[in-house]
Amino acid sequence: MNTPKTAIAEAIHARTRFLITSHAKPDGDSIGSQLAMAYALEVLGKDVRIVNADPAPQHYMEFPGLERIEVSRTFQERSGRREDEALIVMESSDLNRTGVAGLEGRFTVNIDHHQGNRLYGDLNWIDESSAACGEMVFALIEALGVPLTIEIATHVYLAVLTDTGSFHYANITPTTFDICRRCTEAGVNPAAMARRIFDQNSIGKLKLIGALLAAMDLLDGGQLAAMYLNDDILNATGTTYNDTEGLINLPLTSRETRAVVFFKVGADGDIHVSMRSKYDVDVREVAARHGGGGHKNAAGFKVRGPLSAIRAGVVQEVTEAIALGVQLRP
Repeated sequence: MNTPKTAIAEAIHARTRFLITSHAKPDGDSIGSQLAMAYALEVLGKDVRIVNADPAPQHYMEFPGLERIEVSRTFQERSGRREDEALIVMESSDLNRTGVAGLEGRFTVNIDHHQGNRLYGDLNWIDESSAACGEMVFALIEALGVPLTIEIATHVYLAVLTDTGSFHYANITPTTFDICRRCTEAGVNPAAMARRIFDQNSIGKLKLIGALLAAMDLLDGGQLAAMYLNDDILNATGTTYNDTEGLINLPLTSRETRAVVFFKVGADGDIHVSMRSKYDVDVREVAARHGGGGHKNAAGFKVRGPLSAIRAGVVQEVTEAIALGVQLRP
């Protein structure tokens, strides 16, 4: 039987020119998945470009290949016909989520591990059981017959380590650890990778952490933490939105806290609501009600409106999710 993975592998072998992208404001899974795929395609002799709407977080810039990612909100055509260039989109529910205009009109491969994908590709592979998009990319690279080079292994490991919350989330399976084992056998040093990812904060980011925690609200007896960010806080600490990656997880290190809601208020009026949880607290259901998505323990959505009203509604919904999760936990 021809599975989506097999069909994608066949389509890749049949083509020579590729464009790779992922969601705006890329995270470790996005960056790792794109670069692992790019290196694998080049082993096969393919011509590859990567384009993202936003730059990678600064602490990923030392990883190999980051300099090749084109950052643009509008894709610039190169020579050749558009229909000759295949598009591979990583973990984006639709093309709009990439934040890059001008991607339409190509043979499109859609690879995602989140709920709510709109199946917009010519080939769609959605696997919600995967802990990271990087797991799916690893399986696809195997299907392509490409050996696991140190460059590919480094980026697969980056994707898996970051999207599992450093192996904290409930979506981890034996496959997750087997992939990491294979990556370490290919030359990845887990301790060095952890330092490169988690021990690269700037002084500004340390100040940002202090400002966010100082303004944090603890609700529902400390079971829910609410954090807030706007341009004033960023300007005061000399940081950018890229510096916020991973900070939402800090309150979850508290014994009492079961969920975190992070409200990021943009200058354009959009409010990005990110949620994290532990145990059986399902924040994905909350995100889905607002048109967002994600995983049981990591989800989010974007909305417009007054922060006070949005905060009140989301806090109530997450509080209810916590109560339900407490009942479900053995």
